[in-house]
Amino acid sequence: MNRRNNTNLPDFILIGLTDSEETQLVLFMLFLLIYLITVLGNVGMILIIHLNVQLHTPMYFFLSHLSFLDLSYSTVITPKTLEGLMTSTKCISYMSCFTQMYFFVFLGATECFLLSSMAYDRYVAICNPLRYPVVMSTRLCCSLTFGSYLIGFTDSFTNVFCMSRLHFCNSNVIHHFFCDTSPILALSCTDTHDIEIMIFIVAGSTLMMSLITISVSYVSILSTILKITSASGKQKAFSTCASHLLGVAVFYGTMIFTYLRPSKSYSLGKDQVASVFYTIVVPMLNPLIYSLRNKEVKNALSRAMQKREGSRQLK
Repeated sequence: MNRRNNTNLPDFILIGLTDSEETQLVLFMLFLLIYLITVLGNVGMILIIHLNVQLHTPMYFFLSHLSFLDLSYSTVITPKTLEGLMTSTKCISYMSCFTQMYFFVFLGATECFLLSSMAYDRYVAICNPLRYPVVMSTRLCCSLTFGSYLIGFTDSFTNVFCMSRLHFCNSNVIHHFFCDTSPILALSCTDTHDIEIMIFIVAGSTLMMSLITISVSYVSILSTILKITSASGKQKAFSTCASHLLGVAVFYGTMIFTYLRPSKSYSLGKDQVASVFYTIVVPMLNPLIYSLRNKEVKNALSRAMQKREGSRQLK
């Protein structure tokens, strides 16, 4: 990306969420609290899974990578947002803006397919429990995870490559709080029709392929659960996939609302609210969803706390 070939402007200016200083202070405190919870929650989840041998299973292998993605996802967006809320400096360099966009798309697309892998894991666990250890081998888990990162890299590279061909000659003001695709497309002074189609195809294919995988997995899961005669067996089967299903609903709901719509329906206020939710709030919610609704994680956390308390008493 040669800046001189793509824009005559040295920097972009991120307008942010609001011009009110009082509201900025409130948002800064709120987002800082959310970010701290996000870091502590996701790092804690990774450490608990890594240190507890009982959690060295395919489901928690995927969950540890989900926590890593959420931590990285939030870190790409939130610190710059906090800086914009507390300082008068709203500038972001051309290269920094496209770097932020690259990692944002990369991590988001990777999470889509990681959630698909987790849905397949739940499908095998419920529909083929006897073959689960054989099917969900370490090799397959690593392949699914690597494939998720590879698809994320491909999608992100395609997106940034298309965006880097744009020219920005009239304005450098981005009406958003981070470098997202839609507001930057709106900023370009060249025809963006072909690029919009390409980005829509790539983003739409990523979302639809992962959603189809998740939907097929859960249709099979529901069919299997309905065949279970005992109420306790049904409840146990539902509990094993409830957390993942809730996480999928929250993540995909806001993503579809924001991106799988015509560019003419772009609304700054509505899109910013949705963007705040999936870039800042959702990475905080995932560790809470998977820990509060999961007995194994809660038991592992309880054992870790008891072990720490015991070591203190010995001292």
